[in-house]
Amino acid sequence: MSLPAAQPSPERFFSTVNAYQATAAIKAAVELDLFTAIAEGNATASAIAERCQATERGARILSDFLVVMGFLTKQDGQYGLTPDSAVFLDKRSPAYLGGALEFLLDPMMLAGQDDIAGAVRKGGTTISEEGSVSPENPVWVKFARAMMPLMMPAAQGMAALVKTDPNRNVKLLDIAAGHGIFGISFAQANPNLVVTALDWAAVLEVARENAQKFGVVDRYHWLPGSAFEVEFGAGYDIVLLTNFLHHFDAATNEALLKKIHAALADGGQVVTLEFIPNDDRVSPPMHAGFALTMLASTAAGDAYTFAELQRMFSNAGFAGSELHELPPSFRVVISRK
Repeated sequence: MSLPAAQPSPERFFSTVNAYQATAAIKAAVELDLFTAIAEGNATASAIAERCQATERGARILSDFLVVMGFLTKQDGQYGLTPDSAVFLDKRSPAYLGGALEFLLDPMMLAGQDDIAGAVRKGGTTISEEGSVSPENPVWVKFARAMMPLMMPAAQGMAALVKTDPNRNVKLLDIAAGHGIFGISFAQANPNLVVTALDWAAVLEVARENAQKFGVVDRYHWLPGSAFEVEFGAGYDIVLLTNFLHHFDAATNEALLKKIHAALADGGQVVTLEFIPNDDRVSPPMHAGFALTMLASTAAGDAYTFAELQRMFSNAGFAGSELHELPPSFRVVISRK
């Protein structure tokens, strides 16, 4: 006996159209410090309301919505944090991500999403000619200050993946260094590794602060400017390319990779962290979905498959590239000169 076919439902349509409520709810919860309040033991709507200086009705409705979204649990009128919320949304956690909202919900970033149809017609962002990669764009200072906790696991994973000899001097170039945590993690792993961080001058001030904080500032140097215009120097053993290539078209990337190839010492390697969808371009969801972000915010960026990245590196003169998975959801390409 065959089972009856599933009936069509409008539920996915309405949940998608109303998705702005989910964004607004998580933003409100972070602003009210609701997750930290629950982590401190304020488990009822009344206790949450008192801690967050809100009304009980408001605290109850918002908390219930966060349960529906999967950010909270609820049993016998008591709210609790899910494992993910405990790690990423309790302000006392070293992996706290609430600060990332300042970048992720920046008006310029949101503006690109207002006219996806226009971006589809144009083939790129409708914000401006260059979108988010315009020179000295202040949004990247927000990025540097907000996103370090999210990138810390990837940075430490990359430093563990790329072994360096602690008994010899190692030169590392960190392109689009941002908060600096990638190069900093490599410097922490090897006392004889020296970092040159490249980014806009205002962004490098954030990297400088973090290098001081993590105790490597004496081996941390700054190279302000555009990666396409600044002279890198030569003799680098490692070049880091983190979340950068997706902003540009393949030809622009290949020109940069040729410049990097020339700056590497013989046997040097490039470590690239990217959103890398599978060849079907629809999986895994986080990597595949990032292509739409690039359509909305850049003139010609994309989420490139490994085959496409491999071809770019090959065309730039690299001997070979390997794809590595870094838990929980990062993908890294290592390319050798």
